[in-house]
Amino acid sequence: MLARARTSGRLTTTVAALVLALPVLSACSGDDGGSGGGGGDEGPTPEEVLAEAATTLTETSGVDLTLSTPSLPDGVSGITKATGTITQAPAFDGSITVVFAGQTVDVPVIAVDDTVYAQLPFTPGWNKVNPKEYGAPDPSNLVGENGFAGLLEQTESPKAGESVRGGADNTEILTTYTGTVPGTAMESIIPSSSGDSFDVEWQITDDGELREATLTGVFYPRAEPMTYTVDFADYGTEKDITAP
Repeated sequence: MLARARTSGRLTTTVAALVLALPVLSACSGDDGGSGGGGGDEGPTPEEVLAEAATTLTETSGVDLTLSTPSLPDGVSGITKATGTITQAPAFDGSITVVFAGQTVDVPVIAVDDTVYAQLPFTPGWNKVNPKEYGAPDPSNLVGENGFAGLLEQTESPKAGESVRGGADNTEILTTYTGTVPGTAMESIIPSSSGDSFDVEWQITDDGELREATLTGVFYPRAEPMTYTVDFADYGTEKDITAP
C-alpha cells in the first residue's frame, strides 16, 4: 500500500508539472514562427496605406478641403488659400485667395464641367476664367487622379512615422507618412510648380482617410522653397454644384 501511494504521489506531481509547462511550450512554439502564432503579420506597407487613402479619396461623394500657406515669396503672384467643397462630379464650390500684381484678393469660385467661374473684383456677376493665369489649378480636380489621389500613389520611398490620437474628441489614430513626389506631378496642384521634386508628409487615419497633407518645395519660378498645408474633412459630403 505504501509503494502504491508513493507511485500515485509521483504521478500527480508529474502531471502538475506538465500542466504548468504548457504555457511555456506554447510560447516557444509561437516564437518559432508556427502557423498558430500569428506573429508574421506586420500590417500594411506604407505604399499600401497610401494606395488605400487614394482610393478612399477618389470614391468619396465629397470632401471639404482647405489649402493654405502663411505667405508667398517676395514678388510672387499665386495662391495663398483655397477652401471649399469638392464632389465626385467633379465639381467645386468655395473661394480662392490669390496674390496678383501685389494685391491680395478673395475670389468666390465654382468649377463644374471643366469650366471655372469666378466673381472677380470690380467685375459684375460670374465670369469664366483660366485659373492658371492666377497660379491656381482647376479646384474641381484637386482630389482625383489628377490631384491628391495621384500624388499619394506617386509618393516615392514612403516611410511610416509615429501614430498619434487626433480628430474630433481624439477618437482617431493618425499616422504620418513621408516621402517625395516628382515636380511634374505637383503641377496638378500648383500649376507653376518649378522644383524637380517635393517633400510630402501625409497624415492618414486608421480608416484610410487622408486628413492632412504638407507639401514643401519650389512652387514658383526663381523663388525660394515654401510650404502648403492641406486639410481634408467631412468625407461623404453630398452637394449639388451647378454652373452659376
